[in-house]
Order: sequence, then structure tokens, then C-alpha cells
Amino acid sequence: MTDRTDYEVFEIPDFTLECGLTLRPARVAYKTYGTLNADKSNAIVYPTWYSGRHWENEWLIGPGMGLDPERWFIIVPNMLGNGLSSSPSNTPPPYDRARFPRINVRDNVESQYRLVTEHFGIERLVMVTGWSMGAGQTYQWAVSHPDMVERIVPFCGSSKTSLHNIVFLEGVKAALTADGAYQGGWYTEQPTTGLRAAARVYAGWGFSQAFYWDKLYTQLGFTSLEDFLVGFWEGFFLDERDVNNLLCMLDTWQNGDVGASPGFGGDVAAALVSIRAKALIMPAEKDLYFPPEDERWAAEHVPDAELRVIPGVWGHFAGGGANPDDTAFIDAGIKELLAAPAPDLSAN
Repeated sequence: MTDRTDYEVFEIPDFTLECGLTLRPARVAYKTYGTLNADKSNAIVYPTWYSGRHWENEWLIGPGMGLDPERWFIIVPNMLGNGLSSSPSNTPPPYDRARFPRINVRDNVESQYRLVTEHFGIERLVMVTGWSMGAGQTYQWAVSHPDMVERIVPFCGSSKTSLHNIVFLEGVKAALTADGAYQGGWYTEQPTTGLRAAARVYAGWGFSQAFYWDKLYTQLGFTSLEDFLVGFWEGFFLDERDVNNLLCMLDTWQNGDVGASPGFGGDVAAALVSIRAKALIMPAEKDLYFPPEDERWAAEHVPDAELRVIPGVWGHFAGGGANPDDTAFIDAGIKELLAAPAPDLSAN
């Protein structure tokens, strides 16, 4: 079993969020893989995703892979709100539980920027990559720090959360908060009925219709549809995941929008055009959250971008490390982009 205590914490004494509230301190939990070289030129940032923890990113890290720790220094920062970094579940009063401040994607990226620059002294990133909400952070890194990020590989994610995606998340939110034990966020024991209900909502979205038609859950070791719904999905949500934390990150997800970055006035296209990084954008063919047509639009606006669709029927979880073919496809793209010449980030 993965050692869940093997990580470090970077503290920012007074971290003022875009909502106007200040965490005192903000704590960024992170784990690194590999060794930072002498000139600090081999660093990659690989953020976590909705509810994910750093060890749940490790499927894409390893010897011989694109994210090879024998060559690269890979930093996996945990999102604010995920239970390891500053979150409703681990912040003392008065900002505990239901009083925890709203967090947006830029808050996450700024906390990670502080970690990268202040703690490690890194001035240039070889790559930022991530799945799902990690992809949203990847886009935001390239918009917020265009002179620092050389390459980006956002996979199964978006630069702005779509209206359809927001509607899906409203269903998850309703399931989590409908449990009477939720008590407006001031519960003392996890509202497990709400967690199990949210798992059932998620189950219809994380994998495609074709995945269920072909009963591919049997490839994951489940013996029936109900076994999959309970064993995989309910098990996923009950694995040390806190309802207030999930609601915090859900709000972050719903409000993901690079166009809201300072200087762009809500113009997503203008924000994407400002990206100087070389980009490989990889949506999954049957992703119900982030369909390829959405990311095709994004790729058309990033100046140096390629769209490469992950084939197959695993839907959003093509990016979750569950299917070896999808993992190999993503890894090949990362290897290819890392082998390409770095762009001139000084060019306007």
C-alpha cells in the first residue's frame, strides 16, 4: 500500500486568496520525484486533480517513462482543499469546515508558483502537465506565467469549465449536501449517505456509454455492474475523502476560467492566445466532461499547440491510469513533447 504520509509541506505565512480572505498560513503539501540538477533546469510540475492526492498521480511517473525521475525533477503539489494541503478538514477555526474560504484555480497556481520559486529557486519549468482539474491548472500556469513554462500537456481537462460540466457538478453537489448528516457543513462524522450518492452520480460520467456496453469494468476486477458501482465508485468516495473538501474543490472546478485571469477581462480566447508554451492538448475521445470538440477550440487559439485525441472508450478515466493503452498513449505524447526544442519564451 502507498505510504500516504510520505510528503512535505511548504507554508506561506499570509496567503491572500482572490476571494479576499487570507489563510494564515496556507499549507501546500507536495512530493517530489527525482533530483533537481545544479542549474535547476529539469523541473516539471504535475498538479493533482479533483479529490486526488499526490500518490494518485504516480501511475504516470517512473523509469523509462516520459516523467522519468532519473532525468527530471517532478513536483506534485496537492490542490488546496484536497485534505493534505490547506483544506476545510485540516484548517483550525475560524476558517475550518464550512467557513473555509473559496479557492480558485489561480489561487492553486499561485501557491504552487510560490513553492517552485521561493522554496526550490526554480525560474523555468520544462513542463507542466495534469489530468482533469490538473489540466485546468496546467492551462492556468501557462497563462499566469508565460515566461516560465516551456511546455504544457493538459489531458482530459479544459481551460474553462463548460456550462454542461457545471450542470454535472450541480448533481454531485446536490447529492453531497442532501444527506441530513451534512448539517450545513458542520458535521462531526462524514455524511456517508451523501458520499455514496455522489459516487452514483459520478459513475454515469467518469466512463463512457461504450465502456458500460462492453462491460469493461470486468477488466478492473469487478464481477458485475453493482460490484463496480459499490467497489469502485463508492469505495473511491469513501477513501478518506471529506465532504467539505469535495465541495471546496467542486467550487474551484466550476469556476475554472483562464479568461478571468488579470488583464483578459473574461476573454478566454485572448488568454489562450497569450500562451507561449509549446502545447500538446490531449482530450479523450469519449470524455463526457471535457469532449474533444471543446479542446479543439482551445487548441485553435494556443499559438503553438497540437490536438491529439486519446482513442478508445474509457472516457474521462482514459487519463486516470486505469487502462494501460491510454497510459501508453499519454506517456508517448509527453515523451515526444519533452524531446522537442524548447520555445523562446522571451518572444511576444
